Amino acid sequence: MTTHEHPPAPSGHAPEHPARLAWAQLAPDVYKAMVRLDAASRKGLDPTLLELVKVRASQINRCALCLDMHSKDALAAGESVERIVQLSAWEESRHFYTERELAAIELTEAVTVLTDGFVPDEVYAKAAEHFEEAELAQLIAAITVINAWNRFGVATRQVPGHHTPGDIKH
Repeated sequence: MTTHEHPPAPSGHAPEHPARLAWAQLAPDVYKAMVRLDAASRKGLDPTLLELVKVRASQINRCALCLDMHSKDALAAGESVERIVQLSAWEESRHFYTERELAAIELTEAVTVLTDGFVPDEVYAKAAEHFEEAELAQLIAAITVINAWNRFGVATRQVPGHHTPGDIKH
């Protein structure tokens, strides 16, 4: 099976679409640099918080591959199904999250959706209340990196459903 071939869809399911482009194989230096950047952006951040941020950015960007990967990684790290499901409606489900997590989720949305304008001062200030400067810098880096991964995934139409937690990840 090549990187573009996947097992047939379960009976009754729509067929799986092929990826548009095997970008990681065609641009290996870029892919390797992204993996290193991703690893650097994770340093000092709580893994569960990091997965919530990655899932939320991926929801906004509609990156199916990253949603698959980071939902599975969050579950493997001990996150609850309920909190992952509620993440897309976090403003109505605030009681599922800590104030620190809410600040990170709100910052994730502001950094991800730049078409609405700059990151609002109040969103940044709230995040700064919950994260020390070095940790905030790492959080912004992690949000930026998952947005880059999302763009590779969406542009090249990467196929979700094949990630196993513990695999090499972005």
